[in-house]
Amino acid sequence: MTHGNTSYYEWGPPDVCPPALILPILDERSWNLTFRAIIYLLALFYFFLGVAIVTDVFMSSIEVITSTTRKVYLAKTKSKKNQVVSTISGSENGKSDLSGNGSYNSVGGVVAGLREDEPEVVEVRVWNDTVANLTLMALGTSAPEILLSVVEIVGHNFESGALGPGTIVGSAAYNLLIITSVCMLALEVGDTRRIARFKVFIVTGLFSFFAYIWLLVILRFVTPNVVDLWEASVTFALFPILVFFAYAADRGWCGLSALRPRNKQQLELGPLQGEQSQKMLLERNFFKEGKLDKGNLVEFVREVKKFPGVSDEEAAVLAAAKLVNSQPHSAVWYRIGAVRQLTGSRRIEPVLNTRLKEVYSALNEHKETKAEPPQVPDTDKNAVVEFHAATVAVKEKIGKFAVTIWRHGNLEPQIRVRVKTIDGTARRGEDYVPINEIITFEPQQREKQVIVEIVNDNKWEPNEEFFLRLSLVHGENQNAVLGHLSIMEITILDDDNPGIIAFEKRGMLVKESAGFVRVPIIRYKGSDGEVSFKYKTIDRSALSGRDYVGGSGTITFKNMETRLLLEIPIINDFDPEKDEHFEVELFDPTNGARIGNINRMAVTIANDDDFNTVMDRLMVMTNTNIDALRVHTKTWGEQIKTAMSVNGGDLENATCCDYVLHYFSFFWKVLFALLPPPQIFRGWLCFFTSLAAIGFMTAIIGDIATIFGCLVGLNDTITAITLVAMGTSLPDTFASRSAVRGCKDADSCVGNITGSNSVNVFLGLGLPWFMAAVYHFSKDSVFRVEAGPLGFSVLMYSIAAIVAVCLLVLRRNLAVFGKAEIGGPSSTRYLSVFILVLLWVLYITLSCLHTYGIITFDF
Repeated sequence: MTHGNTSYYEWGPPDVCPPALILPILDERSWNLTFRAIIYLLALFYFFLGVAIVTDVFMSSIEVITSTTRKVYLAKTKSKKNQVVSTISGSENGKSDLSGNGSYNSVGGVVAGLREDEPEVVEVRVWNDTVANLTLMALGTSAPEILLSVVEIVGHNFESGALGPGTIVGSAAYNLLIITSVCMLALEVGDTRRIARFKVFIVTGLFSFFAYIWLLVILRFVTPNVVDLWEASVTFALFPILVFFAYAADRGWCGLSALRPRNKQQLELGPLQGEQSQKMLLERNFFKEGKLDKGNLVEFVREVKKFPGVSDEEAAVLAAAKLVNSQPHSAVWYRIGAVRQLTGSRRIEPVLNTRLKEVYSALNEHKETKAEPPQVPDTDKNAVVEFHAATVAVKEKIGKFAVTIWRHGNLEPQIRVRVKTIDGTARRGEDYVPINEIITFEPQQREKQVIVEIVNDNKWEPNEEFFLRLSLVHGENQNAVLGHLSIMEITILDDDNPGIIAFEKRGMLVKESAGFVRVPIIRYKGSDGEVSFKYKTIDRSALSGRDYVGGSGTITFKNMETRLLLEIPIINDFDPEKDEHFEVELFDPTNGARIGNINRMAVTIANDDDFNTVMDRLMVMTNTNIDALRVHTKTWGEQIKTAMSVNGGDLENATCCDYVLHYFSFFWKVLFALLPPPQIFRGWLCFFTSLAAIGFMTAIIGDIATIFGCLVGLNDTITAITLVAMGTSLPDTFASRSAVRGCKDADSCVGNITGSNSVNVFLGLGLPWFMAAVYHFSKDSVFRVEAGPLGFSVLMYSIAAIVAVCLLVLRRNLAVFGKAEIGGPSSTRYLSVFILVLLWVLYITLSCLHTYGIITFDF
């Protein structure tokens, strides 16, 4: 629009801009043009935020719909080779799980704990992944663009406009070029992601290319500047054709080889592909009938308890994080998470503090920690390297001090380990000098020391802590493992005496089959100097040599150490018996230290029933954490309460940024919390009501963008391919960035882009054009669509898309790029980003120059 387009009121002077579909609702003729343009620009951004929030509600309904499952009973029969084979008998039972990807117990074979004559029950998703991605999920990610196009044509009496088509083409360019670039930069150097369903990607890529070529053909060659009914019908019909061919590629029909080998007895229970299958099966064994499995939780908690100081509540949070992150998630799940972060809403992933992040990272680094029983390292073969203590406390004025790292077990090989500092409440550079160095143990060398330096800033500060972390040097140390104390906490405090030594608690409960108990001993009110003390075990109902391995000895706290663990082996005699207990006593401290009030501790070896009570409590806490991470709510009350609370009510983990974002998005969150919860009618009621809300929001956005463009002299096409396209695609940018980090493949971040771009054309243009063509056909008139700027924009995008897709295919097949579409070596990764961003800049620049007549190109 230009300033020459005026509209007239019943009285007074004309307005500089004609009225839009709904706006303006006030008489703005007397407003300053600059002030008016700023108001409309801010309103445009605010409504972008609102449409992102209502799309979050819309996608929650899609998540519920696509996660519907049915129960399948697998009857087991003996094969000729005496192997158990599962056959499907069938039974439906709609159900939705946390991730939206179904749940299962196993694929084929016998489930542990089932007799061979019992049927195996698995949960099978009703929706195929490819069909779901190209229908409901694509509609969810592209709903604002599609509905903007529909509303524009309906609001203009079924005449074509420039905003809707321009937004669709601009969004396609932004998605393919900019979002792919963001995903490239999101990974660590050398890390890669490949598209797993590459044949589906090829099919959707060909359809995406064909879609825009088809637009050029019908607008410029078949019926120039006119869209006939048959052309609109074909454009709209290409959508189900795309879905069919993509599904055929996924299933291996029509001569297309399957994406992965399929076993006749294997059910499609989710995206288990290639090398990931076994890993997923191991990790998802935590589920049984869609709930946490108690036995595997015990094994996981055992692994967690190897790290000192982890409470039961923290173990439950870690278990919830493991369960959430071990499941494959859809693109919708990541988009919901991105919108929640942008609005200070309830997270869909557990929030871990700095220490728990270190523990979780250490758990994931070692394969032996994945739901396997804890094992004592083979000290005859392996060298075990760990810190001497779990915690060290030092005064801020200490300057430099030494931390001891010791090696035991096999002392023959040379061992190299990396020591690195991690921020806690203490910050590197401000409170301590960061460390990232490699320590070398020569043969027969038992101890090494690393020097830590504390920064004294002469300001009062509360006690602060940071962490030292040990890790094995990659590619070396074949005969070395990390011990239990691979993470040390260093507390900076004001203290100057040897301290008091005592047990951390008066009693501990341990299961007989645990193998050992680690008794924490603490040193408080001072940590200066090296102090020793003695300990001894005292038989009670548990006897040394029969129920546990007792004895006595001397323990030493080195300078500044504040927490040690005394490990006492537990003997499992596999006989049913009552609870038994023994005691441990501390006495005879040296060098000025004192024994505290808790100088004697009782260790109870519990029977299974009491231990199960403890595990039941952990089960409840873990399920509570998981339940808090649902992407949807069950009732209106819960939905409104969550919308009105910062971080969904989790104030403990809310940041200042969360409060600010919650303040700006409060109105939209509460307004759209009035929509029906997704749990009602399996998500369909929420689906249609939120879709209508998106339609209303996009109508307002279209009006704001049109009037803003008129006020600043910006053509509707340019407004569409820049401001509107980027505003509607911003949540997808953050979602793709999270997806590429959280997934093991590139399907959810890049693989879906070509499919989404195809759907944008076939639905975003095919549907409104079909409606308009039918209307004009009934009126015996023609539906005119001026090719002009739109046709040139489509041509520029098509050229950029061909170059971008060719680049991705080259990256997949050339080692210099890491043989992956995303990530790879630093130099080639930045080269790829440069090419993609340059293509987008050229697309925007050339489209602008053509629209304003600076360059002309008649094609």
